[in-house]
Amino acid sequence: MTRLCYSTNVHPAEDLPGILRQLDAFAAPIRERTGFDRLGLGLWLAAGTAAELAADPALLRRLRAELTARDLAVVTLNAFPYGGFHQPVVKHAVYRPDWTEPARERYTADCATVLAGLLPDDADDGSLSTLPLAWRRPWSTDADHAAEQALRRTEDTLRTVSARAGRPIRLAVEPEPGCVLDTVADAVRWLAPRVDPEHIGLCLDTCHLAVSFADPAQTVASIERAGLAVVKVQASAALHVDDPADPAARRVLADYAEPRYLHQVRESDTSGQVLAADDLPQALDTLPARGPWRVHFHVPLHAAPPAPLRSTTDVLRAAVAAVRDRTVVEVETYTWPVLPGAETDIVSGIAEELLWARSELANASTFQAADGTVNR
Repeated sequence: MTRLCYSTNVHPAEDLPGILRQLDAFAAPIRERTGFDRLGLGLWLAAGTAAELAADPALLRRLRAELTARDLAVVTLNAFPYGGFHQPVVKHAVYRPDWTEPARERYTADCATVLAGLLPDDADDGSLSTLPLAWRRPWSTDADHAAEQALRRTEDTLRTVSARAGRPIRLAVEPEPGCVLDTVADAVRWLAPRVDPEHIGLCLDTCHLAVSFADPAQTVASIERAGLAVVKVQASAALHVDDPADPAARRVLADYAEPRYLHQVRESDTSGQVLAADDLPQALDTLPARGPWRVHFHVPLHAAPPAPLRSTTDVLRAAVAAVRDRTVVEVETYTWPVLPGAETDIVSGIAEELLWARSELANASTFQAADGTVNR
């Protein structure tokens, strides 16, 4: 059974009062727009707020009560951004602290404790997603060893938290272009011999998957063959450009070259190789543009981008169809505030995405919507 939610990392809130305001300004109205009896959330907490909640059970109970009062339920945590996710410029800062730094381990432990306290009674398990070790530079053998040891200690933490919660709390490592674990294949090779699959698996971000030009069904099969699990799916779509040399395409693409987030680009050339650029402005200047591009820019699931661009929702559908185990599907379009064009009503936009996901992805698998209804 698959559970649907949306990620609150789209909303700028770095403290508990901000989180509560966010629930009233966005999450509760989104639930009303969708008509769901209960709306699932993939909650994002900055590190300071996660630490505060983990250290104060009464405060954690208060947050849970506030969620319940609004017919909201936290089913997963997005523990990738540590903080400052809505600063004017984020770019590479989103990868710090990385898995070689004690702060990342502490933050993850705090998030696990918080998630265990917020999960609704009818949730069988919980998940939290995390970065794919670090940005790829600099990275050394010593860094690799430090990250491995940190994840092994995190397994011990997850065992303790899971036992206390009476249900599994699992970590989902999220491959991302440009990172140490750039692709799902990289993540599988690194994780399979090092982690306990009962506690650590994969977060399959379908925008990142599309950017890598990997086949969705083969990718999911490779995870299963390695004895790992897709712990959660982040439902997201990348930009696809059939002819990046087309002046019209380049004019539209230039509108997406915004300063806050990193927008990695991959080009599939005629020999089958995948060429890389770390950000869209660099790609426009340096990639040969002789084959199609995929751009790491999470675009709304329900709405096509301006022509001649298109989105990779076909990859999202195929990936969800290939995942056989029960999982969480977290709609993660965090880019609403930086989308080009007119200012967008985020409440309406996210509600439309959730309704699209319930309709379109239900055709791919048995699917439990945020309100608990099941489509087959």
